[in-house]
Amino acid sequence: MTCLREEREKLEHLLIGPYGVLAENSRGRLVPEEPCPIRTCFQRDVDRITHAKSFRRLKHKTQVFLQPEGDHYRTRLTHTLEVTRLARTVARALRLNEDLAEAIALGHDLGHTPFGHAGERALRDMMDGAFHHYEQSLRVVDRIEKDGRGLNLCYETRMGILNHTYGAPDDTREATVVRLCDRIAYINHDLDDAVRAGILTAQDVPQRIRDAVGDRTSVRLNAMLSDLIANSTEGTIRMSDGMASVFDEFHNFMFDAVYRNPSAKGEESKVKGILGGIFEYYVAHPDLLPEEYAEIAHTDGLKRAVCDYVAGMTDGYAMEAYSTIFIPAAWSVK
Repeated sequence: MTCLREEREKLEHLLIGPYGVLAENSRGRLVPEEPCPIRTCFQRDVDRITHAKSFRRLKHKTQVFLQPEGDHYRTRLTHTLEVTRLARTVARALRLNEDLAEAIALGHDLGHTPFGHAGERALRDMMDGAFHHYEQSLRVVDRIEKDGRGLNLCYETRMGILNHTYGAPDDTREATVVRLCDRIAYINHDLDDAVRAGILTAQDVPQRIRDAVGDRTSVRLNAMLSDLIANSTEGTIRMSDGMASVFDEFHNFMFDAVYRNPSAKGEESKVKGILGGIFEYYVAHPDLLPEEYAEIAHTDGLKRAVCDYVAGMTDGYAMEAYSTIFIPAAWSVK
């Protein structure tokens, strides 16, 4: 039987340019495995992440707005899918490895907490500063998934996930593409959601930004991606100076108008109480942790295990857990 993986690896020599990562040149997995006869190693990573429980839970985790009323607001899952599509588009245009870019993008936010960045800040306080969602994303794929066995992903996928927020000197170009597409995606779709929520109008966006990249999400995305593709040459992934300046202004505007907006963030003060209460309860009652986290407590410490458990909760499950622990149940005399 013809080995389809080997055929694909040969084809990559034609499809992927000199700055992309060939699957056959991957630095491998933490635990060596026999190659799949059908999929390249990066395609295999894509499938492992897509079928992971932590990936499915993203659909019930906050992107920006806590408990929004309506079906069309983004969640952490839809954000992830939007980043993935942008990253594949750019990777294809630049002759990079689309499969590697896809794997990094799909896994980049697996470590995000319930209630978005408010939850991340709460757990960071609980862990005395030792919690960041990008590190937790790597921990999810390395240590937590599959009942503690991890997904055993390729080195390039793992490092792209770990460094997706700030980057690293030895990033692959695919990882750099995901990092930039993550930022492009969230400022655009968060603006769309803010307008939908009535927090902003399209006319509130500074005129210079609208003149440069347009008034609609699709137009803005096309302008930014086209500029990124046109200006990424000789292995350097970058926007033009003009677009980078507009992007920074757009990013700053979103922080001032949305991410720090009291109307959008008014409920976030409650998040620390909810997650902090759950966290302290399980630290005081470690025997009630699920079995897989009890094992983590044994090897990595109790607070680390409780942090892993709480970080993996969805918004709804966290509120249900808090209610079960702290709110008295109704009773009646029979």
